[in-house]
Amino acid sequence: MEGQLMALAIETYKVTLIISLPILITGLVIGLLVSIFQATTQINEMTLSFVPKILGVIAVIIFTMPWMLNMLTDYTTNIISFIPKFIS
Repeated sequence: MEGQLMALAIETYKVTLIISLPILITGLVIGLLVSIFQATTQINEMTLSFVPKILGVIAVIIFTMPWMLNMLTDYTTNIISFIPKFIS
């Protein structure tokens, strides 16, 4: 029983990491590129670093939403199918 719960917890962390990675990597790469641009041009405008990240993250969320929903649906189906095993 404890082994199954640990496997479920590990699977939860894996799904969370896999789903969030595209969004986090996009924010990281855009932030890095904007920082390099600001350092080379010496422009220190706050909105210049904020707006491109928001637009990039929104674009990635829209682009990867079907994949994320499929992954979450499969995960939820697995959890629901494990409920009878945990009750008995």
